[in-house]
Amino acid sequence: MNPNAPVPDRAASRFGGAQNARFVFSVDLEDYFHVSAFESIAPRARWDQFTSRVDYSTNVLLDLLDDTHSRATFFVLGWVAERQPKLIQAVAARGHEIAAHSYWHQRVTTMTRADFTADAIRTRELLEQILGADVSGFRAPSFSITPSNAWAFEALVEAGYRYDSSVFPIRRRGYGFPGAPRDAYTIQTASGALDEFPLATLSLGPWPLPAAGGGYLRHFPFQVIAASVREVKDAGRVGVYYIHPWEVDVDQPRLATSTLTRWRHYGGLRHTAPRLRRLLESAPFTSFRALREERAA
Repeated sequence: MNPNAPVPDRAASRFGGAQNARFVFSVDLEDYFHVSAFESIAPRARWDQFTSRVDYSTNVLLDLLDDTHSRATFFVLGWVAERQPKLIQAVAARGHEIAAHSYWHQRVTTMTRADFTADAIRTRELLEQILGADVSGFRAPSFSITPSNAWAFEALVEAGYRYDSSVFPIRRRGYGFPGAPRDAYTIQTASGALDEFPLATLSLGPWPLPAAGGGYLRHFPFQVIAASVREVKDAGRVGVYYIHPWEVDVDQPRLATSTLTRWRHYGGLRHTAPRLRRLLESAPFTSFRALREERAA
């Protein structure tokens, strides 16, 4: 294990175990112009100038989740929630959990601990005000909690969160936490415990292959994703999968960017909805809240 990887507490066993696989689906609720790759062409100061598509694309996902009898956790960007509180309330009213995805979609690798903590508190308090209910979970933009900023786990506890799903236990440029556990676990910090739910991977040689959804669902053969589902079942792990609303929006505006970014962002959009349906039909998907409540019972 990477020496900087978070060390799981023995209490982590309550989430998994032989013949006890569980599947969680999650949505990083943000608009098409919020992605980190567009920071230079869609700066935060100009976000209000873009035509929002998040209401439409989120409702496409909600209908698909209903069709497949799935429940999910929606990690909501605070900037979106502040402008569209009724959308967030509608997601919750349809039986899904609301959690936090930061306010400004700023990667943790570019933030100080103080700024990260303040942003996390601001987002949680905003969502709780909109919902009139507690918000317990967090996911960092672009999975940007890495060995270089593992202080973020304790900062999240201090900001009032009880679980996180930011760790991608892979080796990749830009993000990744190589050597971190691949199953759900508990991190013990000086400020208290934080449950961590890493993203799904597939065993491939010495390094796990990312297989949790998003761009990997669009660009990899679907057999890779399906194999990861089977591996989760066989290992009795918690399998965490995700999508962004813009990934089911074929008609979203195209921003002028590099050829590589265009391929990464717009490639495979027509495949997302049918592949996502296949994924959701392959296992029973629930929310982090439901899983944690089940394990606490």
